[in-house]
Amino acid sequence: METKHLTEKFIGFVKTWTLVISILTGITLYIIYDNIPALAPAGPYLKKTVEILQPLLIFVMLFLTFCRIEPKDLKPRKWHMVLLLIQAAGFIIPALAIILFPDFHWKVLIEGFILCMICPTATAAAVVTGKLGGDMAGITAYTILINLTASVLVPVFVPFIHPAEGISFFTASSMIMAKVFPMLIAPCLLAFLSRYLTPGFHAWICRFKDLPFYLWAFALMLAILMTTRSIVHSTVPAIYQAGLAIVALICCAIQFLVGKKTGGKYSATITAGQAMGQKNTVLAIWMGYTFMTPVTSIAGGFYSIWQNIYNSYQLYKAGKH
Repeated sequence: METKHLTEKFIGFVKTWTLVISILTGITLYIIYDNIPALAPAGPYLKKTVEILQPLLIFVMLFLTFCRIEPKDLKPRKWHMVLLLIQAAGFIIPALAIILFPDFHWKVLIEGFILCMICPTATAAAVVTGKLGGDMAGITAYTILINLTASVLVPVFVPFIHPAEGISFFTASSMIMAKVFPMLIAPCLLAFLSRYLTPGFHAWICRFKDLPFYLWAFALMLAILMTTRSIVHSTVPAIYQAGLAIVALICCAIQFLVGKKTGGKYSATITAGQAMGQKNTVLAIWMGYTFMTPVTSIAGGFYSIWQNIYNSYQLYKAGKH
């Protein structure tokens, strides 16, 4: 009886702190790998495996999540427009400041700020939102809208911050869409097709309510592992890394707070908070490397850590209730 009780407590602990466990596991695994020279030759193969496995996990996770969403529920909400305007302003105003004062000494920190502000909602946000009792269809619709917004604003403003030959508005916009939309739209369409073409299979899939969350936890562990790798081997001075970590923390706190406050006016506190606060940090890191100063991408890595610590705390509170 005692063993059964301890087992139940352990399972409950793991369920409550899944995301924190994923973060710590990702960091620990990379540190172990990095400190065992004999594993170095396996590095390129392990990196390639992660690059293949991570999008596959996210695709399956999104497919399972979208199977639980009614297509008719993917309609715009009033809070969508408010959050889009806030995120756009949070990007445009500091971007204009950089354009007007290009020689500002701490310019890289402002770049980190605008990167965290305009970064679209994570494709996995619907999974966490569902666990917290929010509106999965509402956040999925917002994810599509904010990705479209980012694919317009980033190509318009970034060339003035970092002029680059050969990257036009349409090229940059297409690059962003090609990076995101196959992973967002394809599983959505597949889920909706299965709803109407194979209803038996669709009903069976919907029985696995918690599976998307645990797939996301495993994908998160891989993402944190790669984030740790980039931070450990970064040649960026420690002062800039610390500054970008603080900027990412401030952005994370502001966006979750503003999202929740805005959503509260439309009975969507949880959903709007996740929509604005939970970011596609893999995309943020890529945008930093591709369109801004490569140093800036570190902000995306730190943001990933902060947002998932906060999500773990939210899941803990939700579990207690």
